[in-house]
Amino acid sequence: MPPRATDARRAAVLGAPIAHSLSPVLHRAAYQALGLDGWSYDRFEVDEAGLPGFFEELGPEWAGLSLTMPLKRAVIPLLDEISETAASVDAVNTVLRTDDGRYLGDNTDIPGIVAALREHGIEQVDSAAVLGAGATASSALAALARVCTGEVVAYVRSDTRAAEMRQWGERLDIEVRTAGWDDAAEALHAPLVIATTPAGATDALATAVPERPVTLFDVLYDPWPTALAARWSMFGGAVVSGLDLLVHQAVLQVEQMTACAPAPLDVMRRAGERALAAR
Repeated sequence: MPPRATDARRAAVLGAPIAHSLSPVLHRAAYQALGLDGWSYDRFEVDEAGLPGFFEELGPEWAGLSLTMPLKRAVIPLLDEISETAASVDAVNTVLRTDDGRYLGDNTDIPGIVAALREHGIEQVDSAAVLGAGATASSALAALARVCTGEVVAYVRSDTRAAEMRQWGERLDIEVRTAGWDDAAEALHAPLVIATTPAGATDALATAVPERPVTLFDVLYDPWPTALAARWSMFGGAVVSGLDLLVHQAVLQVEQMTACAPAPLDVMRRAGERALAAR
């Protein structure tokens, strides 16, 4: 049953560092639009060592949590159940607290990537490239397993990372080939490129953008645009931003935590854009 507007419920985003997070802006905008006057959403700096203690303090007023690095895997032992989506990549970014005090884990990053691509008209591609090999890259592979019918090439910096990406491919039942970072310029010719690297890591690739690029999904949103995204747009390619991902995964979190659907996507996006513009 959807909550009453006067219900006093709490939610928050946890991580370390966390001061940069836009999640409070997005969720609070959703609560206001949905008329959930009694709901609050905060941010807390919590690392892996502090996470069990934080859970011990949670009371029945808590509806759920959003998790960012480094907590997406550390939280799993604290949960009573995780979804198949979260289990597929051993990563939880959403925790729901049930009325009987159980904790359920989910991953909204994966469907968030798929939704962001679909919003830009991308339902299916016959191949793709992934830049990077961290936790976000595994979620990207899981999303590509839903939209890519052919090979994915992952461009990584070490043999260890290459082995990890191939293992994720086997686990997710998607064909993954790996290549060295020195060859990353080749990735830019793929019909879909997903950049999962930290800020600055792809800047040197901007000069290698082809004359007719297709689609770039850059998971960063601050600073924005990245050098690669700016060059991509200049050459007429389609760009999906990290804000697109952040909003779509937050929409799913709001719907799960509040039982109010659909969440106000456009309202949340505009709130995020305003907050970024003010930084």
